[in-house]
Amino acid sequence: MIGDLLPDVVAVEVAYNDPPEARLEPAEAAVIAKAVDKRRREFTTARHCARAALARLGVAYRPIIPGHLGAPSWPDGVVGSLTHCDGFRAAVVARATDLASVGIDAEPALPLPDDVLEIISLPDERKRIASLLLLRPDIPWDRILFSAKESVYKAWFPLTGKFLDTSEADLVLSPDGTFTARLLVPGPIVGTRRIDGFEGRWSVRDGLLATAIAVTP
Repeated sequence: MIGDLLPDVVAVEVAYNDPPEARLEPAEAAVIAKAVDKRRREFTTARHCARAALARLGVAYRPIIPGHLGAPSWPDGVVGSLTHCDGFRAAVVARATDLASVGIDAEPALPLPDDVLEIISLPDERKRIASLLLLRPDIPWDRILFSAKESVYKAWFPLTGKFLDTSEADLVLSPDGTFTARLLVPGPIVGTRRIDGFEGRWSVRDGLLATAIAVTP
């Protein structure tokens, strides 16, 4: 599902369970040593996916340790993103010559818990969600918005090294499977251009939803 949302230059690996052969490097195991079992399994399988995706690029694996604000540290010359939720883990990677950054997120295809939408959204976003629910009440638009904001952050952070609050990007979801994010703060400079927003894609399938953003150099 995530692979369908990204360009061909991206290597994708997904897992719908936690394979017994998944393993961590010692430095990774040290990071997660005190975590609960669920967190350890998510962390391990996400890196199992990253190992396979990097191999498709012909890039040697190195420990993917959470760095500043928890962002994964990728091998030199590589951009990537990880995501996990119940029953799904994924990693995507690309060469930095092909993409400036990439962000993915997966979620259960269910409405958000009560009051979460109020916390993560802007007033105009909530109005648009209400309109979309009238058009397609079978789609969890609030959860797609949440996921898209996660993908925006994951695409933003490698370009800036800074936190981005959910209130600092205004997202517009489209029923055609795309979305746009207008940054409400100064955007990063990529090459010779300043980015003032992102374009992404979304999909809902088999009880899961996914969002993805690929930023060209």
